[in-house]
Amino acid sequence: MTVHFIGAGPGAPDLLTLRGRDLIAASPVCLYAGSLIPQELLRHCPEGARMINTAPLSLDDIIAEIANAHAQGLDVARLHSGDLSVWSAMGEQLRRLRALDIPYDITPGVPSFAAGAAALGAELTLPGVAQSVVLTRTPGRASPMPGGETLAAFAATGATLAIHLSIHRLGEVAAELGAHYGTDCPVAVVWRASWPDQRIVRGTLATIASDVAETMERTALILVGRALAAEDFDDSRLYAPDYDRRFRAGRADAVKA
Repeated sequence: MTVHFIGAGPGAPDLLTLRGRDLIAASPVCLYAGSLIPQELLRHCPEGARMINTAPLSLDDIIAEIANAHAQGLDVARLHSGDLSVWSAMGEQLRRLRALDIPYDITPGVPSFAAGAAALGAELTLPGVAQSVVLTRTPGRASPMPGGETLAAFAATGATLAIHLSIHRLGEVAAELGAHYGTDCPVAVVWRASWPDQRIVRGTLATIASDVAETMERTALILVGRALAAEDFDDSRLYAPDYDRRFRAGRADAVKA
């Protein structure tokens, strides 16, 4: 028996990985975050599967369901939205499973920031503009922020920021970042990236709060940085004719594909 933690992707059912699909199809028990997982994904569950929406459950309730499946020797598909490596509350579940000696594995998923960038048609790292992406959030009821992890500290680097779980503080975020990026810095807010009702609002740090107003909540992602609208940037050297690299055709030591 194994508990399969599966990143279900940002919302579009066809952004589930093939591995994730196959694990769901092979698991007689499925625990899923009902407020964020599209119902279409549950169609991959085998006939007769026990499907449990974890949205109203406590951590103790979730572990009890898994322990019950373990006692029966039944594999569990544990679905979380996006990718499991950030803000998934997976870590606390894994700690409990290790204590109970219940085996598990992890299948990554398409993260929401990647779906947001795709929706914008943007690369978040451009030569000479930004070469780093910071995934962060503002303090919330569920998890406080460590003292050194502030928007100001991240903004000082000039990196592209992908700010999650913070749409309710958009005005504060824009005001704080304006001092570092400049109030004309491009911002995009992507709500429910990849879902059928996806919405995008573009603006600047000076305008974005009024542009969005009260029209978005919860699952909106805030992207901030010059790379969002830059056009005057250098081409990458990767494909330059004089760039010497291993797979460049014509080199004596080039690897033949």
